Amino acid sequence: MPRTNEPGRSVSSRLLEILFAFRAEQSDLSLTELARETGIPLATVRRLVLELVGAGALERRSDGRYTVGLRLWQLGTLAPLTESLRTLAQPFMDDLYTALRQHVQLAVLEGQQAVVIERLSAPKAVGLVSQVGGRLPLHCSGVGKVLLSHGGADLIENVLGGRLPRQTSRTVVDPDLLRSQMAACRRTGTATVRGELTEDADSVATRIVDGEGRVVAALSVVVRTGSVTHQAALPSVVTSGLGISRQLGWRPGIRLRED
Repeated sequence: MPRTNEPGRSVSSRLLEILFAFRAEQSDLSLTELARETGIPLATVRRLVLELVGAGALERRSDGRYTVGLRLWQLGTLAPLTESLRTLAQPFMDDLYTALRQHVQLAVLEGQQAVVIERLSAPKAVGLVSQVGGRLPLHCSGVGKVLLSHGGADLIENVLGGRLPRQTSRTVVDPDLLRSQMAACRRTGTATVRGELTEDADSVATRIVDGEGRVVAALSVVVRTGSVTHQAALPSVVTSGLGISRQLGWRPGIRLRED
C-alpha cells in the first residue's frame, strides 16, 4: 500500500490508515508509533488523531497512548456477517465448550488471513497466539486451512505460491503437501493441525456453510497436545458446525459452491 504521506492522498484515506493501525496485537499506540506505522508525518498524525478523539473513534488514555473508542467499537458490532454469525453460533459454541472445556473459536476469511470473531476459553487451557479480533495464518491454523480450502483456486494458489512462514518445527510449508491437505478438507469439511502454529497446541476445525452453499466461516477446538484425542473432539466439532450451518439456511443436499 502506498505510504500516506504521498501527494494526492485524501484526508479520509489518512484517517482510515490511522484507524487500521490498531490491531488485536497492538490495541494501544502512541502518536510516534502511529506515525511510524502509517508513514504519516507526526504533526499530521497529531491533528488527525485529535479529530478522531473528538468524534469518539479513538480514546486517549491517561498515559498519553490511544485506543479504539467506544463509538467505533459500537459501529464494528453492526457488521452484519460477523454479528449474525456470532449470535447464531453462540449456543453451539457454549455446548461445545461445556462438553470439552477447551478453546472454542469461530473465524472468517479476510484477505489472506483468518480473523477470529468469537472465542470461548477455559482458564487453564493451552495458551494461544491470538485473541478475538486477531488474525491467523491460513496455511498452519485449523480454521485457516478450512477457509483456505474453500476459498477458491485463486486464493489457494496466491497463498501457496507466496511465502509460507514456518511457525514451529511442525509447520507444513511444502505446497504440494498443503494442496493435498486442501483437497482432503474439501472432501471432509474438516482439518486437523498438530503443533503447526503453536508447539503444544492442536486444532480440530470444520466448515460452516450458508443456505447458498458458501463456506462463510470455520469453527475449531484448540487443545493442548495429548489432552484430548482428535477422534474424541471431531464428532462434537462437526455436529456443532452442522448446527450453525442449519441456522444459516443450509440443508443436506445443498451443494457447496466452488467460488
